[in-house]
Amino acid sequence: MTEPAIRAERVTRCFRDGAGIHDVDLTVGEGEIVALVGLNGAGKTTLLRVLLGMLRADAGRVLLRGRVLAGDSPPAAEWARVGQFVDGAPGYPELTVRQNLVSSARLRGVGDPGAIVDSAMRTFALEPYADRRLRVLSLGNRQRVGLAGALQHSPSVVVLDEPGNALDPRGVILLREHLVGLAGAGAGVLVSSHHLDEVARIADRIVVMNGGRVIGELPPGGSELERAFFEAVRLDDESAQDATSEGGGPR
Repeated sequence: MTEPAIRAERVTRCFRDGAGIHDVDLTVGEGEIVALVGLNGAGKTTLLRVLLGMLRADAGRVLLRGRVLAGDSPPAAEWARVGQFVDGAPGYPELTVRQNLVSSARLRGVGDPGAIVDSAMRTFALEPYADRRLRVLSLGNRQRVGLAGALQHSPSVVVLDEPGNALDPRGVILLREHLVGLAGAGAGVLVSSHHLDEVARIADRIVVMNGGRVIGELPPGGSELERAFFEAVRLDDESAQDATSEGGGPR
């Protein structure tokens, strides 16, 4: 049986103020696009950081392509197959777009990145900006450069946090088509977003988080998706309030 691209098993990470994620179970299969949705503060970014090893889990475990993240960290060759975009667009402001993409490719073990970089610039419509320094680009174009750098090496595990932020409609379409292509080639894709209508266009599953927990899933093809999302959050909030009023304390 093929291991999923990403598996989180009862993952918990708490902060001093009580925020964090609690007993999260999540799988992303090969060739699957999973959308992670929730209100601000639901724990989406914290979960993505834990999945990528940017934060250490207090309990539970994370596996990428069947390998446990903590204690048996994947070797560099395995990490090179991961494409991640978390905490905004990375890059070197004084380098050109092409230089930034070459640097990203080399960090992921690509020996001769020329052809890959050229392809990424075409895919994300960056050719007109190839020789411009990153610092002079608009926020949306910097976002495109960051996404191109994260995805140009055809990763088999993709983790993106709000990748559509600052993108214009063309950029959103380019990103969407590329993610569908990666999934079609067998990659497992996890995308955090608050744009329900957008992720529903490409997601195989929509996972809902609230209060640091996974509270259910929504059918991507369901009608009145936003209504269903807000109803799920409302019911979960009411359940939490009832538990607190009965003396159980916050969940």
